[in-house]
Amino acid sequence: MSDSLRSELTLFDVTNLVIGSIIGADIYVASSFGAGALGPFSLMVWVLGGAISIIIALCSALFPKVGGSYAYARESWGPFAGFIVGWALWVAEWMSLAVFPLAFTRYLMFFFPDLDWIAQTLVKCLFVAFLILTNTVGVKAAGRTNDVLTIVKLAPLVFFSAVGLVSVVSSPYVVAQNYSPFVPFGFSRFGEALVLIFWAYAGFEISTIPAEEIRDPGKTIPKAIVLGISIVTIFYLTTNMILFGVRSWTLLADDTAPLASATVSILSSSPQLVALGSGIVGIGALISVAGSDESGILGTSRLGYTLAVDGLFPRPFAKLHPRFKTPYLGIIVQALTALIASIVGGLNTLIATSVFFMAIAYAATSASFFALRKRNPKPQFHLKGGPLVAALGLLLSLFLMAQCTVLQVETGLILLALGVPIYTKYTPKKELTEVKEALLSREALLNRALSQEQRFIAHLLGHLKQFQQRIQCLK
Repeated sequence: MSDSLRSELTLFDVTNLVIGSIIGADIYVASSFGAGALGPFSLMVWVLGGAISIIIALCSALFPKVGGSYAYARESWGPFAGFIVGWALWVAEWMSLAVFPLAFTRYLMFFFPDLDWIAQTLVKCLFVAFLILTNTVGVKAAGRTNDVLTIVKLAPLVFFSAVGLVSVVSSPYVVAQNYSPFVPFGFSRFGEALVLIFWAYAGFEISTIPAEEIRDPGKTIPKAIVLGISIVTIFYLTTNMILFGVRSWTLLADDTAPLASATVSILSSSPQLVALGSGIVGIGALISVAGSDESGILGTSRLGYTLAVDGLFPRPFAKLHPRFKTPYLGIIVQALTALIASIVGGLNTLIATSVFFMAIAYAATSASFFALRKRNPKPQFHLKGGPLVAALGLLLSLFLMAQCTVLQVETGLILLALGVPIYTKYTPKKELTEVKEALLSREALLNRALSQEQRFIAHLLGHLKQFQQRIQCLK
């Protein structure tokens, strides 16, 4: 994409960036989270999760700042606040990295259910070793290869939705049974389900996109946030409505590979179709989970790299590989520590603690509006009700934190406190100015933002737009 086109990102483009930043392999992992806590009523939590994401994302749009929550806090309250928020984000993303080796192993056990603990650990080690290698070398698939991989990622979701919809329409009595009772457990575990489901919406922030690259940013960014997250919410809700329609929530509560298991339920009348369908969904999930963790490792290493560039993290995190120009030491450290967390930690605990740290960053983003408004009383986007949106974002962020268990909060506070000695030791270090400029250059920012269009639905929508443009040119 040329610079001239990059400077004219439209509503469609920015909406696509929002969609691409959210939808990844999370749907394969999180699709049955609410079943054991709320039963079919958990569908309402998916809607609430989307609404909360919209409000918090709008807070980021009030005063766009390169660097996201870290930059908001640093500018509002100083370097220490910026570090604490940056540290919280790094730990949140690091814990998310630990989720995917677990998810990959769980889907692999759909095909090989007898894997013992040693075999599962070996799978996780090989999985992480592969990701370290690919991220260090920095291999990027060519355009056609990326198209193929995107089709592989999308195909299981399209296939599941198609056969699931046919099953729902043709068997309404079964659907009614699966949805009954709609609220089997009451609402005592509502907060638990919300925290786990909200994790699937993480990544909705787009504050690192330079506003000058967007056509009419004052109107475009808020609209793109609302439209993009609404599309994601509809996608998540539709997938889960079909999932609950074709498989009893009592079974979903114990499924380690929910979409693959539901596909087996749909096609159970034909062994041949079961083998084909479970293969499509199961293998697609494995590829998608691996791809999401690969991009997650890259993103987390860049965050650690930014903190090291600012002199707030150990300098090795900013050290680039002499040949591949990737922050290889940061990649290795975060991948190996995430591997350990995936071996000793449980899926729900890792996700909930990750959301706790995300909520700290979101709370800082929301609260910074009031500090930044004193210096700049006219927000760039003039969003109506800005103070109300910021106040809601802060309250909702605190509410998410309050829904975590005491153990998760204690674990989070201990990990947060571990960042203080790191700050104390490294904050006097001189800022690596040249490296920082390279990281935050216009080109680097745009490349990272536009790369989100290569994921799942966003990639498909991008191709549809290109096809439409070609048709218009032929007219």
